[in-house]
Amino acid sequence: MNKKLRSEIKKEYDKRFGPGRRFSAATIPIAASGKAFDHREMIAMTEAALDGWWTEGRFAAAFEKKFASYIGVPACVTTTSGSSANLLAIAALTSYHLGERRLKPGDEVITLAAGFPTTINPLILYQLIPVFMDIEMETYNADVSALERIISPRAKAVFLPHNIGNPFNVDAVQKFCKKHNLWLIEDCCDALGSTYRGRQVGSFGDMATFSFYAGHHMTMGEGGAVAAKTPKLGSIVRSLRDWGREYWFRTGEDTRLDAGLGSRGKSQLPDDYDHKFLFSEIGYNLKITDVQAALGLAQLRKLPQFTKRRKNNFAYLDKAFLPFEKFFILPKAEQHADPSWFGYMLTVRDDAPFTRRELIDFLHNHGIVTRMFLAGNITKQPYFQTYAVLHRVGPGGLANTDVVMNRSFWIGMYHGLGREQLAYTVNTMKEFLRFHGA
Repeated sequence: MNKKLRSEIKKEYDKRFGPGRRFSAATIPIAASGKAFDHREMIAMTEAALDGWWTEGRFAAAFEKKFASYIGVPACVTTTSGSSANLLAIAALTSYHLGERRLKPGDEVITLAAGFPTTINPLILYQLIPVFMDIEMETYNADVSALERIISPRAKAVFLPHNIGNPFNVDAVQKFCKKHNLWLIEDCCDALGSTYRGRQVGSFGDMATFSFYAGHHMTMGEGGAVAAKTPKLGSIVRSLRDWGREYWFRTGEDTRLDAGLGSRGKSQLPDDYDHKFLFSEIGYNLKITDVQAALGLAQLRKLPQFTKRRKNNFAYLDKAFLPFEKFFILPKAEQHADPSWFGYMLTVRDDAPFTRRELIDFLHNHGIVTRMFLAGNITKQPYFQTYAVLHRVGPGGLANTDVVMNRSFWIGMYHGLGREQLAYTVNTMKEFLRFHGA
């Protein structure tokens, strides 16, 4: 792209999005999540558009390579969203390529009811049984002390989110999975950039899923990825993503590439049948476009600074709310974890002189957007009632999950918010609390 076009794009960015707009909660509400970008993203997307290719291509290939390196895994496959990443990860574990370790209908997968529906929905679609365990307050992650009580002979996998960006107790979960020969899938959709014992989340499980939705740690607008611990698992995911093809072909090319999957499925097709049209899995088309990938590459370069901003914003809010612990349960990082928090979680204590509803209404009326803790308790959701989803709850019940459903919410502290917005949030909260005797 020539220098003149780059300059014109920067001018247009400055005109539409650049400095000059003063913060006012009346006109620019403080979002719970969002994105940060500048002219570099627009230049990158324009460059991809000018290629005239548009579907998955050179930018997607470059992103997969760089993202895998960032996470510290050998394989990465991009896809349309974090939700489709979850779908592909579970679908891959049902593949015939995995032999006796493949997941089959009726197998159990240990997970959380406190999370997002599309962590659970692939289990339902593949006739697997979600087994729900409770969470710990403060960390909002799996109560690992319950793992040995929840296991059954039918358990084949553990699929856990790093909730609200806080890495779960990886040591305990990995030890449990190794002991019982279980697959481990990390849902990192809300946790990109978080580390545990200095390693990136997504590098511990057999597979990990990521989201690049507009409100996440970095964005492609829409988009996601599956990271895999082995090239074979990555190849299975790619096959399922690309219509269930038996062989791998780069988009737009006819050269057959070795997918490293070994034995092939049975076929009754003619021997001369084009390998591009051999399908051995029940697959989908869940590829991203090169325009998205170009945006992702520009964002990935900024991810370290985005992560630093999130950590600084969390620290600012945490210090500001510490004097109000008598009203709230404040969030706490897991031991050995360094979270890139997704939001600042607050749980209203049961003896507080106000309700969650009263507080969030006050915040909304002052231009501060809040969000509930995702689905709360997934077993209480309408679709669980409508479809009578087959599942099992661990012997400890879901008491803390219900607390989160009834009394928790989160406020924005994402990398696009500056100190002025955070100070406004804190001062507005203090105004509400003074009215209630703080």
